Amino acid sequence: MSHYIFVLNCGSSSLKFSVINPENGEEPLKGLAERLGVGGVGNITIKTAAGGKTEQQLDPGTHQEALHVIVAALKKEGLMDKIKAVGHRIVHGGEYFAESVLVDDDVRNKIVDCIRLAPLHNPAHVTGIDAAREAFPNLKQVVVFDTAFHQHMPQRAFLYALPYKLYTDNKIRRYGFHGTSYRYIASQLPEKLGIAKPKAVVAHLGNGASVAAVDFDHSVDTTMGLTPLEGVVHGTRSGDVDPAIFGILTGQMGMSPKEVDDMLWKQSGLLGLSGMSNDCRTVEEAYAKGDAAAIRTMEVYCYRLAKHIAAQMVGLGGADAIVFTGGIGENSSLVREKTIALLEYLGFKLDSAKNHETFRGKEGNIAAAGSKPVWVIATNEELMIARDTDALSA
Repeated sequence: MSHYIFVLNCGSSSLKFSVINPENGEEPLKGLAERLGVGGVGNITIKTAAGGKTEQQLDPGTHQEALHVIVAALKKEGLMDKIKAVGHRIVHGGEYFAESVLVDDDVRNKIVDCIRLAPLHNPAHVTGIDAAREAFPNLKQVVVFDTAFHQHMPQRAFLYALPYKLYTDNKIRRYGFHGTSYRYIASQLPEKLGIAKPKAVVAHLGNGASVAAVDFDHSVDTTMGLTPLEGVVHGTRSGDVDPAIFGILTGQMGMSPKEVDDMLWKQSGLLGLSGMSNDCRTVEEAYAKGDAAAIRTMEVYCYRLAKHIAAQMVGLGGADAIVFTGGIGENSSLVREKTIALLEYLGFKLDSAKNHETFRGKEGNIAAAGSKPVWVIATNEELMIARDTDALSA
């Protein structure tokens, strides 16, 4: 009989969930709860594979109330008794976790300790774990970490050039994120490339974006650091900036630390450069019409992306392929075209027709004849979480 895993991704004010068959990826039920924990009424949308869709308000708008509604939906759909375990996506596991683990009190406490490293994300994950343990008291819970895939990075890649005591005493270092996505892509590469242990530079591009040097089953470097702010240009995040900017903004321009923090995280990136949107599709539409701000934005975005892709090859000593994934990576032929055009000197060149035909879930090698492979692969983080959870709860 088929069984399912309940996959949970808790944000500070949201709860994304899905019921997944870990063998074939079937999703009979999924949804999103929003406006949670903000002191008012929330809402939840639940969708079924058969095309059903329900929406309702949550009063109180809490993670706990959302899970009560979800449990009721699972019972109504006849799925509750088929769920084997609960899998949680966790942003930051610090140096504690290099792999997924079963939840116990010690694991929970270590995730709490990592709140100091991820104050925007880990508190919500702890809330989700507690709420899920209450809602599913008889099911095993598994946590899957965004940082785990990068825990094999060498010191030369993860240390900052800061006083060494900040690392030894406070664990201030580069951790990297999007690890579950990179691990899924890594699992696909041997078959797609026909290489037993391939080396690839993978660009996970969405509202949050990063690049990683993937050496078969682990990374040796990546662009995100202590937090998901570092690296390439994001949707609303700045990516790399001169750290002296912080002192100038606070010391000379009178901005508060919180105002600078909000600017770097929420008002920069595609949104800040374009002045129109953090959605790459909106910027691309304006680019096609010759909008100067959109052209400027895409030039910066793709140039910075190409620089980081080239830099990631240093850790690998060269790459067998470049891979694009994530919402932008899988769907933006413009970003791929402009980025790879800057990397032709490294032996990569696109087939224009293949590039423009590959979007909305389509996968394939979009490289021109004679070029090193350039793949588009649709990532599936939820399936990886489901499979880890299934294996650990056996």
